[in-house]
Amino acid sequence: MRPVDLIRKKRDGGEHTSAEISALVEAYTRGDVPDYQMSAWMMAALLRGLSGSETTALTEAMLRSGQVMDLCALPGVKVDKHSTGGVGDKTSLILAPVVAAGGLLVPMISGRGLGHTGGTLDKLEAIPNFNVNLSPEKFRRVLKECGCSIIGPTAEIAPADKKMYALRDVTATVESPSLICASIMSKKLAEGIEALVLDVKTGSGAFMKRQEDAEHLARMMVETGERLGKRTVALITDMDQPLGRMVGNSLEVLECVEILRGERRATSEDLRELSLELSAWIFCLGQRAASVGEGRLLAEEMVASGKALAKFRDMIRLQGGDTGVLDQTSRLASAKFKSEFKAATAGFITSVQCEQVGLASLVLGGGRSKKDDIIDPLVGLELLKKIGDPVALGESIASIHYNDAAKLPEAQRLLLEAYRIESKPSTEKRVLVKKVIGG
Repeated sequence: MRPVDLIRKKRDGGEHTSAEISALVEAYTRGDVPDYQMSAWMMAALLRGLSGSETTALTEAMLRSGQVMDLCALPGVKVDKHSTGGVGDKTSLILAPVVAAGGLLVPMISGRGLGHTGGTLDKLEAIPNFNVNLSPEKFRRVLKECGCSIIGPTAEIAPADKKMYALRDVTATVESPSLICASIMSKKLAEGIEALVLDVKTGSGAFMKRQEDAEHLARMMVETGERLGKRTVALITDMDQPLGRMVGNSLEVLECVEILRGERRATSEDLRELSLELSAWIFCLGQRAASVGEGRLLAEEMVASGKALAKFRDMIRLQGGDTGVLDQTSRLASAKFKSEFKAATAGFITSVQCEQVGLASLVLGGGRSKKDDIIDPLVGLELLKKIGDPVALGESIASIHYNDAAKLPEAQRLLLEAYRIESKPSTEKRVLVKKVIGG
């Protein structure tokens, strides 16, 4: 069937066969289908929607367009976690060593930050000399030796997704749940994993602002993973305020090191809690624990015993990084200047426009507006108060770490817009994990 016939079929509400979707993706990857025809098909898919079987077929076609990691020679169950992204979301840096310490393999291929959301690779590169660009052979060696490795995507992984992702960005088809699902799942399943835990964010700092939208995407991804033979679960989690207390790459590494050391801070407790909960689900799906509760106990033991910190040290060493940052966090470079963002009135913090907080870090240089922007890994925010906390007039709500004084006023303005302070605390009960889908 010609590409124009497939476009017409989807435009008119028809359902594709797996063979049709596979042929379209293969031809597009080879360059036999031009961008304008794939753009038309993706717009038809956005407007008409794709069924569960179509979404699975698209995911598998994109997955098979490139290399699928062969990790069969490595003993142990291969597992991973994917987050849809948010502000201060740094759970991968805690989860990977916790899970590896517990006896599973974590081959994690991660991405970079764009807009108000941070990227795991950018955080790791704040560690001096840490190398995220490993060859497949080196990736396997690191996994074999320490059980976890976090790298960037290679040219061989899901090349169809790279072409389609760039096209979606300029054709207003980013919002298609099926295209989002296929993009995420094709890259994750190319890691050669057996089980996957999805952290689907919802709230003011998430891509999916409404919980029902997050749940729809989560169900689609869980169904796709299970159709392709992978044990999959999704947690719908809160992103109505930044996760943890640090926003900014070097600062976020510092916070993760503190948690892996076993240190406890009230403003980091949500980050610790979610990291352990996600690890618990991975232990359960990876058949290392008989239940989520047992998995939670195992995750807590890996932190308390220091085994998770030791795994993080091994991964940093094997990927060329400076392990000294784990013993002297002062070896993590810091910004030149610090300014306090103070409360303009007394009361209680009742809400945070989380995206505004992420944008405040971005304008300081801690994020990217465009994919080729250069990040300043040293800048960011330390959040001293969370939703529900009381504040006095003039009390610091956040510390702003910056290198360019010209960028400070805009960051302060964004924070002023982000925080709402009222005379009485909110009565709304906050829940970190809102729902579990699958599993």
